[in-house]
Amino acid sequence: MKFAISYSTAHHGSDPDQIIAYAQHAEACGFEAIYFPEHIALYPGASVGPMEFPPDLAIADPLDCLAFVASATDRILLGTGVLLLPYHHPVVLAKRLATIDVLSKGRMRLLTIGLGSLPGEAQATGVDFKTRGRRADEAIEVLRLLWAGDEKGVSYKGDFFSFDNLCVYPKPLGDLPIHIGGSSNPAARRAGRYGNGYFPGGMLTPAIREAQLDLARSTALEAGRDPDALEYTRWGSIDMPDQRVHSYAAQGVTRIVVSSSATEIDDQRAEMSAFARRFHLLD
Repeated sequence: MKFAISYSTAHHGSDPDQIIAYAQHAEACGFEAIYFPEHIALYPGASVGPMEFPPDLAIADPLDCLAFVASATDRILLGTGVLLLPYHHPVVLAKRLATIDVLSKGRMRLLTIGLGSLPGEAQATGVDFKTRGRRADEAIEVLRLLWAGDEKGVSYKGDFFSFDNLCVYPKPLGDLPIHIGGSSNPAARRAGRYGNGYFPGGMLTPAIREAQLDLARSTALEAGRDPDALEYTRWGSIDMPDQRVHSYAAQGVTRIVVSSSATEIDDQRAEMSAFARRFHLLD
């Protein structure tokens, strides 16, 4: 089992010294990776189910945060949980992600993309909320095409993105994995077709989670991909007991992402250190 940690500027704050201290301590404790979430724009009344987002919630850009963290760390991998892919142009995003990967010496390894759940956020970025799934599928194809292209250029013709003989450099240092977030059957199928991993969230029953993982794997098989190569990431809590980790492992989970519940850096360090000791992250 691999263990990673998330930092949310909405909860933990955007103080640069605290972000760096959090990331450096996570690295020292042996966490595999650090994740940052994304919301591009909020508005009064924005909500997902019963959860309403305060419109002044400060959520810093995850890629800028990862570049900032990379400059002050050496080993910890970089992840997004999740990047709202339909709201980014993939040509620009290909450049940004590759740049972070190069500058971090190949640590942009846990990019996780999602579709977003706020219609107003889609509208603000000029995206038709109803087509964001198909837009994301094309964007994944474009990212991989651009990263694999050479100096002769690559071309793409889709419903949302089109270009001819395009070259985008620098290239990532090796294949840049793309993990798929989302707690729906379409997300599971997207993970099987395109993903290096599946990272569902949400409050789902064990039976639904099992069915979605099976769907991701069967879709991978149908697409001619290796279903056993699909990583399976889940959220956990910083105080989760050993039994829950064993339960996750039995469900096929390969990575657990937790987050400190504290807001003060000394308390955050204490929580991370206790978790690292409990699960022997440095052994």
